[in-house]
Amino acid sequence: MTAKQATVYVVEDDASVRRALERLLRSAGLEVRGFGSAAEFLQAGCRAENACVVADVRMQGMSGLQLQRQLKQAGSPFRFIFVTGQDTEETRAAAIRAGGAALFVKPVDDQALLDAIHWALASSGGSVNVPPRGG
Repeated sequence: MTAKQATVYVVEDDASVRRALERLLRSAGLEVRGFGSAAEFLQAGCRAENACVVADVRMQGMSGLQLQRQLKQAGSPFRFIFVTGQDTEETRAAAIRAGGAALFVKPVDDQALLDAIHWALASSGGSVNVPPRGG
């Protein structure tokens, strides 16, 4: 039996940033689904198995931190990686309190983000098919 392909869900309200992240992740061999808001993500009913979420900290409507909190309260095992355009002590502390696997400041270092995603997928438990780093 082969392992299911790992999926990364990108939740980012800035369409150009979302597309750039999606292209980066696809070029690394990851399956990617993008969403323009937390509400879109929640409506899609995405599965947490073999998956992680890359979410913007600050978005219109529900923030990435609020999304993570809501899913955690519902018992969802999603691992979250946060991105932000505003690197403040408050933002860093909130991401840590939320249990984020990582926090990156935009523009994001591509390799560091890919490394964090691989770590989050590997540490989420279960059997995952994660392409090797660098190809």
